[in-house]
Amino acid sequence: MDLNTITEVVRRPPDPPVTHWRDGDAWLAGGTWLFSVPQPHLRRLVDITTLGWDAVTVTEDGVRIGATCTVRQLYETAPQAHWPALALARTSCEAFLSSFKVWNAATVGGNICLSLPAGPMITLSVALEATYTLCAPDGTERIVAATDFVTGDNRNLLMPGELLRSIHLPADALRKRHTHRRFSLTKLGRSTVFLAATRTPGTTDLLLTITAGTTRPLCLAFDSTPDAATLRDRIDDLPEDVWFEDPNGTADHRRHLTRYFAEQMRVELTEEGP
Repeated sequence: MDLNTITEVVRRPPDPPVTHWRDGDAWLAGGTWLFSVPQPHLRRLVDITTLGWDAVTVTEDGVRIGATCTVRQLYETAPQAHWPALALARTSCEAFLSSFKVWNAATVGGNICLSLPAGPMITLSVALEATYTLCAPDGTERIVAATDFVTGDNRNLLMPGELLRSIHLPADALRKRHTHRRFSLTKLGRSTVFLAATRTPGTTDLLLTITAGTTRPLCLAFDSTPDAATLRDRIDDLPEDVWFEDPNGTADHRRHLTRYFAEQMRVELTEEGP
């Protein structure tokens, strides 16, 4: 898409770049969505890919993902034997409806900030109890929970000029057992539902994350394994207006799939095994 209203591109902004934000600006990372549709309200692009932020940093406290980390870079992150749930990163990368060219350009932060129901980086970060570091135009930072960041279809907590800097996956969540289920109408299609469930080693707790089928990510937490009826009731108690509907599935279809797959995951995590 030729963005013919753009009059300036800042190729090498300061770090952090937020202090130079002005109306009509847009952060440019992978650009895979930005250049796909008209943007008549924009006048300037600020290229944050030149800032050299680390893609993935592994420490004892967990994994820190830079917002400009590409899907390809995340997918190639080396597995950590003591963090089995990190495998969900590759699973989430594979859920992208995209070509290899998009994988090499699209960023983790861009997918999160676009805040579409089927955003797989949202599924990953919410399921693994991530926190986001956000930078404001006045230079201050705030930390928000991934589960609170997306507020609806293409809506989130970002204020004008605010920038997602990094995503932190905590070690405690990475140590958990996990499983997932994903459904799409075609083999490489957009997710109709994408669910993940985790369990803390040595406990019977359960955290069920529901995405793609809802307008925002939802987490159902249980201190101990619920029975099938209790799990189903919790899903049925979700507000009617939270279920997403588009050509990939009706709200009723998505609710049905969520019930069906959630029960499978409940049973799977109840069974002994890795």
